[in-house]
Amino acid sequence: MKRRVIVNGRSGTIEIEGSRLRYDREDGVLIEGEFSLEGTSVLLNGRSYRVSKGAGTEIWVNGRQLSMDVFDPRDLRPGQGMAANHGRQEIAASMPGKVIRILVAAGDTVEEGQGLIVVEAMKMQNEMKSPKSGRVVEVRARPDATVGAGEILVVVE
Repeated sequence: MKRRVIVNGRSGTIEIEGSRLRYDREDGVLIEGEFSLEGTSVLLNGRSYRVSKGAGTEIWVNGRQLSMDVFDPRDLRPGQGMAANHGRQEIAASMPGKVIRILVAAGDTVEEGQGLIVVEAMKMQNEMKSPKSGRVVEVRARPDATVGAGEILVVVE
């Protein structure tokens, strides 16, 4: 089984074959090894991780909150889900953090996948990207501002 994932704004893939797990993040981070499930724990290479589901895309691992979206690659074939990228798109913070950099301004033209804003959460910097090509109509965030989970940061049309 292979799935595309976005964990705290970072894309990657998770592949599970039998008792082998491989997590390969787009920035080059690779975690792989033997795993098993025991109740609410995941054992990976002999280390135990307590995992529980939160609200929406939220999960908790050893008391640490993460945002995780999982996609079946077959659902991302061309021509599927394209309507989701039409119209106004609001880019929101996936978790509480601090705005490190704003990469665009209102009125800027952007391409799909272009970086819009960088938010630091849990000592990791996450670049949030445009879900579509279009024009930035609003930048609600300010540099060095603290933002809450779900807070709208940038709007693209």
